[in-house]
Amino acid sequence: MIGVNQLIPTSELQSLDLIDLLSERHNLVRRISEKAWNNQSEIHISNSEWYIMARIYKKQPSISYITKNVEISRQAIHKFIHKLSEKGLVEVNNVENNKKEKCIRLTALGEECYEKNEALKAQLEKKIAEKIGTEQVKILKDLLKLDWDIQ
Repeated sequence: MIGVNQLIPTSELQSLDLIDLLSERHNLVRRISEKAWNNQSEIHISNSEWYIMARIYKKQPSISYITKNVEISRQAIHKFIHKLSEKGLVEVNNVENNKKEKCIRLTALGEECYEKNEALKAQLEKKIAEKIGTEQVKILKDLLKLDWDIQ
């Protein structure tokens, strides 16, 4: 079962600024999410691998598209794609009419794993909502979806 009782004590959080609070919560939920998956599956998948899988779910982007749109180094992306391929989660194919370019897609196993992980994340979101309230979760999601125009 997924738990949210690994939170930093409230007293420590009080002194953090917005950036550090976001980082703390992000790291926490990612750790819980990764652990939940790895506890129930023999296929261990890192958060970075999930990040890449999320970008290609139900799509067939080129590897160059992934490298331009994911905040991971080009070399690391190639390493993660290779690992995902070895695990049978992705397939890398040539792009039609382009000998240099490769595209990537989830295999049936990759899609199955991705969808099961989405269900685990939904359980975690439900646990968070039980702690802070459904309306608070909705507000938080709405705030995070806004265009902050800070680039």
